[in-house]
Amino acid sequence: QVQLVESGGGLVQPGGSLRLSCVSSGSIFNIATMAWYRQAPGKQREWVASITSGGFTMYKDSVKGRFTISRDNAKNTVYLQMNSLKPEDTAVYYCRTTNYWGQGTQVTVSS
Repeated sequence: QVQLVESGGGLVQPGGSLRLSCVSSGSIFNIATMAWYRQAPGKQREWVASITSGGFTMYKDSVKGRFTISRDNAKNTVYLQMNSLKPEDTAVYYCRTTNYWGQGTQVTVSS
């Protein structure tokens, strides 16, 4: 059984930054690809970024150059550094690995 717990969301002004964290329990973290997804009100959940166990990263086009995904295997934690935030980044952000999901953390970008 794997549990994922996200944190770090909040309210930020456009152009601001936030760093999300996702702590994973269980023994698969070091070999698992970790991903961040988001779901805005009234929209489908969408993939944002992924990082493999070897550190290879991939990003949704609209966040390239603004978001950075990273991982600390010693802490079983994956991060999402979000810079130059825009109102359209407002969503609940979820951490995922294989078929396990966290509970989500709200990110609101508004002046």
